[in-house]
Amino acid sequence: MARATTLWALLYTGFGLACALSGISLFPYGGDSGAPWPGWAVVAVGALGASAGGAVLRYGLRPALRVLLRVVCGLAAITAFSLLMDVITLMLGQGVDSWAATANKALAAAGAVLLAATARSDREPAGTAVREPSAAPRLVQRAVWAGTLAFVPYAAMKLLWASGGTFAGVTGEEMLAASERNGASGVFLALESWGLDPTALLAALGVFLLWGLARPWGQVFPRWTLFLRGRRVPPWLPLAPALLGAATLAPYGVVGVGYLALATAGVVTMRRGDLPSSGDALLVGWIGMVAFGVHGIALIIAARSYWLRTRPAGRPARRSARGTGADAE
Repeated sequence: MARATTLWALLYTGFGLACALSGISLFPYGGDSGAPWPGWAVVAVGALGASAGGAVLRYGLRPALRVLLRVVCGLAAITAFSLLMDVITLMLGQGVDSWAATANKALAAAGAVLLAATARSDREPAGTAVREPSAAPRLVQRAVWAGTLAFVPYAAMKLLWASGGTFAGVTGEEMLAASERNGASGVFLALESWGLDPTALLAALGVFLLWGLARPWGQVFPRWTLFLRGRRVPPWLPLAPALLGAATLAPYGVVGVGYLALATAGVVTMRRGDLPSSGDALLVGWIGMVAFGVHGIALIIAARSYWLRTRPAGRPARRSARGTGADAE
C-alpha cells in the first residue's frame, strides 16, 4: 500500500507542477482564476505524500509517519471537496467549470483513500470471521431519520417547481427558463419538463444510500437484486459514495447554514439570484443548506457505523486444556 501511495504522490506532484508552470487554473472561481498558487499547493501536498510514502517503504510505519500520513490525507480530502457536485453535473450531461480542477479533485480523493489505508496498513486484522448482518444502533438510526427528513422539504420544493407550481415567488415555468438560461443540459431540461427534477431524484438516491448503511440489507443483497441476492455486499460499494457525499455535503451545508445565519441577521447581504427578493432567496437557501448539512452529517455517522459493523469479527479465543473439566478430559 505504501508503494501505491508513493506512486500516487509522485503523479500528483507532477500534475500540480505541470499546472503551475503552464498556467492551467485549478481554482476557476472569482478573482483568483489565473493564480498559480493552487498548482504549487498541489505540489506541496504531493511532495509531502511522496516523502511520507517513501519513508514508510524504507523505515516502516512509525508513529510520526502515521501522523504525517493522516495530515496529508486531511489535506487531500479538503482538496477533493465538491467533487460530488462535479460528478452530478457530468451525470446530468452538463459541463464542469474546469476539467483540470475536476481532475485535481478526483486525484485528491484517490490519494485520500490511499493515504488513509497506508496509515492503517500495519494493523493486523481482527480476524477472518464474517459478522452477521445487523442494523445500526438506535442513535445512528435516529441520525439516519434526521438525514432523511431533512431532504423532504427540499424534494417537495423541487418537485413543486418541476410540476409547474409556484414557490418563493417563482413559477415552474420561470424556474425552467432560468435553468435553460444558466446552461442546464438537455437531459436536465427534459426531466424537468416531464415533472421529474433531477436533484430530487438524486436526493432520493442519497436517502436510499443512507438507509442501506443503517439496515441489514445494506450488507447482504436483498431479494429484489435478482442474481446478486443473498451475496455479501462489498463494504467499499456503499462506503465509497457515502464518504464522497459526506465530504462534499457536510461542509457545504454547514458553511452554507453559517452564511445564511449571517444573512438572516443582516450582517451580510443575500443575493437574490433568479428569485424575486432576498427574502425568497433566504427561504430557498435555508431549505437547501439544512438538507445538505444534516444529510451530510448523517452520512458520516452512518458510514462509520457501517464500517464498524462490517469489520472482520475477532477470532474466538482458544481455551486452555486446563480451563474446564470437559476440556481436561
